[in-house]
Amino acid sequence: MDHLDLRRLRYFVAVAEELNFGRAAALLGIAQPSLSRAIQRLEAQLGVLLLERTTRHVALTAAGQTLLQQARTVLTASAAATRRTQRAGRSDSTLRVAVKPSGTVATLQTLMHAYHAAHPMLPGAQVTVCGYGEPAILLREGRADVALLRLPFDESGLDYDTLVTEPRMAIVAAGHRMARQGPVRRADLADEPVPRWPATDPTTAAYWAGVDHQHRDRYPPPAGPTVSDMAQLLEVVALGQAVAFLPASSATRHSDDHIVPVPVLDLSPSTVVVAWPHDCRSPAVAAFVHTACDLANRYPTDVATLA
Repeated sequence: MDHLDLRRLRYFVAVAEELNFGRAAALLGIAQPSLSRAIQRLEAQLGVLLLERTTRHVALTAAGQTLLQQARTVLTASAAATRRTQRAGRSDSTLRVAVKPSGTVATLQTLMHAYHAAHPMLPGAQVTVCGYGEPAILLREGRADVALLRLPFDESGLDYDTLVTEPRMAIVAAGHRMARQGPVRRADLADEPVPRWPATDPTTAAYWAGVDHQHRDRYPPPAGPTVSDMAQLLEVVALGQAVAFLPASSATRHSDDHIVPVPVLDLSPSTVVVAWPHDCRSPAVAAFVHTACDLANRYPTDVATLA
C-alpha cells in the first residue's frame, strides 16, 4: 500500500472534527467537492469506509475513529519534525523550556543560571511560560525542547525523569467545617464539589479531583465550577464553592486568611518531572535534564515549586 498523503490526512481530520463537509472545507480554504473527492480517495486507498454520510448527517465509523487518533499523532509529529529541523539549522538556536506559571521565579532562575554556568558552549536556554496542560503539547508540537510539569499528563511521544515527589493536601475555605481540623481522609470530603478543568482526560480529571486509584468508584465527587487557571481555582475555593487538591508546596504557598490547607492521609502524591521528546538526542536537552536532576537532589523543596 502507498504511504498516506499528509494533505489527505489533514483534510480527513478537519472533516472528522467538524462532522460537516461544508464547515471543514471553509476551515481548509478549499471547495467542498474537492474535499469530498480527497476523502473518497483516502477511503479507496485504505479499502475501508471512514465516514457514514447522509444529506443531514456525518459520523465516524470505527475505522474512522482509529484513523482520527492516528492521524493527529502523525500530523503533530510531522509539524514537530519541521520545526525542530528548521531551528537546528539556525545559528541562533536556543533551548526552549516550557513551564506553566508557578509564582516561584527565583528557583526557575537558579535552574537556568546553573545550566548556563555548567554548559557555556551549549545553546542558551529560554523559558516559555504557557497555560494549564500546554507544556506537554508544546513538546509534542516541536515548540519546546524540554518541559517542567507534573504527572499525570499525556505521555505519548515523550520521556521524562522524576525530579521531586511530594504529598498532596486539600484546600478549603477558611470557614469550612474541616478547616484547621488536622489530617483527614478523602472520605471526609466525599460530598464536597471539586473544580472541573475543561478538556481534561478522565485520568487527569480523577487525579485533580482526588479520586484516582482506590477512591474513584467509592465516592465520585460532585462537580463544582469550571476553572481554567490557578487564580480561578483559588477564587472558587475561597468563596466556599468547592474544595481542591493541590501539591503540598502549592497548597501551603496559596494559604491565606481565606484559604486553609488540610492534610489528607490517603491521597496519591504529586510528582514533578522534566520531560523531553522521545528519541531526542540533543546534547543541550541532556545537559538541561542533568542540571534539573542535580538541583532537585540538592534542593527538593525548592524544585517542587517549579511546576
